[in-house]
Amino acid sequence: MAILPIHLLGSAVLRETAQPVEAFDDELRQFIADLYETMDTALGVGLAANQVGVARRVAVIDADDQRFAMINPRVVESGGATTSAEEGCLSIPDAFAEVSRPERIVLEAQDEHGKPFRLELGGLVARAVQHEIDHLDGVLFIDHLSTLKRQLLVARWKKDHKGQGPTWIPSPEESEATS
Repeated sequence: MAILPIHLLGSAVLRETAQPVEAFDDELRQFIADLYETMDTALGVGLAANQVGVARRVAVIDADDQRFAMINPRVVESGGATTSAEEGCLSIPDAFAEVSRPERIVLEAQDEHGKPFRLELGGLVARAVQHEIDHLDGVLFIDHLSTLKRQLLVARWKKDHKGQGPTWIPSPEESEATS
């Protein structure tokens, strides 16, 4: 397994619409293992392929004691109250904002072998799934904010991260320091 570089705000691949996966092979399974390793090292609850520079419809989730890969995912139903909660993103480190999302969703996707599955999800895992599917559609959590809030957050983030390159590789030391 490998820790992959995470693309940061401003990287063009974060705005690309990811392409569907058609080949469910060992290369895909290795890529998923690398996504898990990268997400775990960065202490995330989800990671989408385009966050590591690959515009394919693949993401991994680890939230609310549920850990799974989702390939070609889509939300087919949403319901319950729309709740607002603080979100952050591994591609925009140290930036957080309140985002409103449906509390309950039904996810349809494929696993790493191409087998379709359907999950009814709520809470943090539902929020994480919606966040990662947004990534696969080229949408960032900041796009859910008002124009003014987004502009302020991005300006502050750019000032705080001036000189930082287009990617970031979390080191195990950084991960341990933030645990």
